[in-house]
Amino acid sequence: MRTLVVSDLHLGGRLEHAVLTRPEPQRRLLTAIDSVDRLVLLGDTIELLEGRPQQAMQIAEPTVRELGARLGANREVILVPGNHDVQLLRGWVRSQGRALQPDTEVPLDATPALARVSGWLAPARVRVHYPGVWLSEHVWATHGHYLDHHLMPVSAWGFARGLLGRPPRDEALPIDYEHASRPSLARFTRWLPRPLATLLDDAAELARAATMPAIQQRLLNPRWAPLTSMLLGLQMRRASIPALARVVHRLGVSAEWVIFGHVHRLGPLPSDEPDQWRGPGGRPRIVNTGSWLYEPLLVHRATPPHPYWPGGAALLDGDAEPRVIGLLDDLDEDQLH
Repeated sequence: MRTLVVSDLHLGGRLEHAVLTRPEPQRRLLTAIDSVDRLVLLGDTIELLEGRPQQAMQIAEPTVRELGARLGANREVILVPGNHDVQLLRGWVRSQGRALQPDTEVPLDATPALARVSGWLAPARVRVHYPGVWLSEHVWATHGHYLDHHLMPVSAWGFARGLLGRPPRDEALPIDYEHASRPSLARFTRWLPRPLATLLDDAAELARAATMPAIQQRLLNPRWAPLTSMLLGLQMRRASIPALARVVHRLGVSAEWVIFGHVHRLGPLPSDEPDQWRGPGGRPRIVNTGSWLYEPLLVHRATPPHPYWPGGAALLDGDAEPRVIGLLDDLDEDQLH
């Protein structure tokens, strides 16, 4: 089965960094869907963490409907919520307690919001799984937000390897991660005027590089995007990938490959060291789908292929190894932002 995996569309976000509401990026994704049997939306499809769910849902609906219509009745879409859209099933997830497993199938009517989104994806066949889903005997996919609990401070952009507070124990269940607290900048900035919210969002992006002690405020200028993206890539290798491998180990997921999103960094790319995309002992091998956000602090005046360029995806073709692709690599900034 040929499967396309995308994540981090963030439809409906206040800062309007999502590119999939623009005509050409949407056309590219719909065209890519034509050649696959199955589409996986691997988390943060809709931006529901900013405290404006109705507006976000209204913005997201036309795009989500286009995806379902393009797939048609004979193909499948699998929805795996992430930390920005877990509100679609939060109450149901908490009610499962210890019955929640790494590949739990969620009823489409688990919540009214989930039923609404599932309806938009018709006529495609819809499945919802959380916190992850087995795509084959050897490939497990998850949004990846559980890795935040193994970073210090608790943030998707993790400053350093380490533990904070009371992380889940060595042999953990998904519910252990669900009950662990995870502060979010979006929760604190949702009432701020948009210019200030934008500034703080940019500061949060830059925080991904903040292990380096002498980062200057001038790096908030998009012209420093090449340096910022380089530092964030270093942070991903030092912090996020080891943290994800720890989550996989603690959940008892025995996968040869793990596909995740969350950190917005497509890879591994040909320029990456393959050994840096593996867990301890070489397993699991790890793939990141990138994002569908145009983030100026990371890609301003960049030339794709670029790890933070929007339009990333992972492609699984039968028993072949997962590979990453950039569906928007030939588009310029004016078509994206």
